[in-house]
Amino acid sequence: MSERPRVFVARRIPDEGLDPIAHACDIDVWEDELPPPRDELLRRVAGCDGILTLLTDRVDDALLDAAGPGLRVVSNYAVGYDNIDVPACARRGVAVGNTPGALTETTADLAWALLMAGARRVAEGDRYVRAGHWRTWGPLLLLGEDVHGATLGIVGFGRIGQAVARRAAGFGMTVLYSSRSRVPEAIEEALGATYVGLYELLERSDFVSLHVALAEDTRGLIDAAALARMKHTAVLINTARGPVVDPAALAAALRDGVIGAAALDVTDPEPIPPDDPLLALDNCLVVPHIASASRATRGRMAAMAAANLLAGVHGQPLPTPVVPPAP
Repeated sequence: MSERPRVFVARRIPDEGLDPIAHACDIDVWEDELPPPRDELLRRVAGCDGILTLLTDRVDDALLDAAGPGLRVVSNYAVGYDNIDVPACARRGVAVGNTPGALTETTADLAWALLMAGARRVAEGDRYVRAGHWRTWGPLLLLGEDVHGATLGIVGFGRIGQAVARRAAGFGMTVLYSSRSRVPEAIEEALGATYVGLYELLERSDFVSLHVALAEDTRGLIDAAALARMKHTAVLINTARGPVVDPAALAAALRDGVIGAAALDVTDPEPIPPDDPLLALDNCLVVPHIASASRATRGRMAAMAAANLLAGVHGQPLPTPVVPPAP
């Protein structure tokens, strides 16, 4: 019988992660583009020493039961880990790892791409041309909002929020931020950022970019009341988690001119159904959760997830562990 650890990888990831795992372990990889169905996931994890999961894979007591007592580690190929019941893993002595820091700059880049595309109606313009509507230059054609000199409100001021703020300096923007706690004054000064309450941020900002983790107090944070506080020309950008925004309230706000536009990398539900009201609106841009989708970043994430998995199956401390909450 092989003494190599047995691991299940819930989707094919870049070779930077798969190669070291395959070298050290007996590896079972789910090869389909779509996530493994729940019953198949529970079957494939049985008897594993380690599991490499994605945000689409729910890790709860049922999965931990299916894996059995030999499971040592769950390595999440993501910064977030709202798909994992971390306390349940801790009770069973199962380590949990994630990939913090790997995608900070790349996600900030995508947030800026969405901000500028929403401001200048880039997706609308592309559709306009492809539909054969472009007949001449027009003084009122597809008027958008200026980015330079505008006010940017950042909700959530961790690594990614601060990276977004750094980029604002090149556009001469006023930067406001709202967060659970205020960052040190030295960081505020370096980034030219001012701490304000959420309501003030929503009322003053031309662009509102969301960078909060999904938790009970952030689920539905941007609801109808929050949207009503925003400028009617404001652009909402979400590269955090879909459920941070109430989708029905957002669709109504965009339809009724409460806000100017939205640009979303994440939705609720995800993937967004083709008949969702948001997709019928020209002033809503949606991309398929690609904030970290650069070749270099996805490779770094794979290497970090592999390092966590391999450390865990060998009983070693994880390089980037998720610390369980205090009991």
